Amino acid sequence: MQDTLKHRGMRNKLVDTVAGKGIKSKAVLEALRAVPRHLFMDSGFESHAYQDKAFPIAAGQTISQPFTVAYQSELLDVQKNDKILEIGTGSGYQTAVLLELKARVYTIERQLELFKKVKLFFQKMGYRPKKLIFGDGYKGLPEEAPFDGIIVTAGAPEVPKALLSQLKVGGRLVIPVGQDEQQMTLIIRKSDKEFERKTYGAFRFVPLLEDKN
Repeated sequence: MQDTLKHRGMRNKLVDTVAGKGIKSKAVLEALRAVPRHLFMDSGFESHAYQDKAFPIAAGQTISQPFTVAYQSELLDVQKNDKILEIGTGSGYQTAVLLELKARVYTIERQLELFKKVKLFFQKMGYRPKKLIFGDGYKGLPEEAPFDGIIVTAGAPEVPKALLSQLKVGGRLVIPVGQDEQQMTLIIRKSDKEFERKTYGAFRFVPLLEDKN
């Protein structure tokens, strides 16, 4: 598949929709405008690519709703060259948006099928995260910590302590917290032991799974 003028026109409409729902960050909106979402989905579902909705992909997962991607990205407040840890690579769509925001992205995926697929896809598309890792997102990536920001793209019943410990002072963790329905949560590390927590609207994500081994 290619990225045609028609696709770019559809993306412009999508960005208008997302902006109309309250996303104000010009950088985030431009990142959404730059990423060809239809290439992250099977070609048979191309007509769904620029609707503002989540859509099923392999391994029982979903490609996130563009508004949700924009919302989390705006809360993360990415600055150029920020070191960002993403928990849940999935289709790679959120990863691509972070890369368009000029972040240095370390991303973890626990579903082997998705990991293999997205690794090949990134190579083909020229997206270059610093690291793409097959592993357990609950544990984070301690050997690369601390991070300026951590973004979790699955619903967590609670905030994993490992992720808090891997934030640098001033760093931001964006994570949906809850069981059936999640509250979007922003945690800012104020000092070694002090964290500020803010909650935003309700969202629905696939569950964040922990490796019990």
